[in-house]
Amino acid sequence: MTPPARPRLLPWSSPEGKPCYLLSEGDGPVTRQADAVERTQLASAEILLGHARALLREDGATSPEVRFLAGCLTGALGDTLRISRSRGDRLGCGHPEPAEAELSWPLAAFRTVDD
Repeated sequence: MTPPARPRLLPWSSPEGKPCYLLSEGDGPVTRQADAVERTQLASAEILLGHARALLREDGATSPEVRFLAGCLTGALGDTLRISRSRGDRLGCGHPEPAEAELSWPLAAFRTVDD
C-alpha cells in the first residue's frame, strides 16, 4: 500500500483566513497553480529586496517611505515563510508553530526615539 501524500500548505488562505492544503502527489492543475503563485511571490520578494536595499542606501529616505517599505517587506516575508513551511512539511522537516500574532521580538525593540 502506498503511504498517503503529505498535505501541501498552499500559498493562499480560505475566505475565512484558514490555511488551505492539497492532498496530492501529482502534477494536477491546483499543484501547477500553487507552483506558479509561489514562483511569483518569491520573484516579487527578490525585487522588493532590491528596492529596499536601494532605499536604505539613500540618506533622504522619508519616514513614510520606510514605513511603506516595512509593510511591503512584512508581506513578502510572510509569503516566503509560508512557502518555506510548505516545502519543509513536504520534506518531513518539523518547525515550531508560534501562536497566532505571537511576536518573536518585543515590539518595543523596534521603536525609535521619534515614535
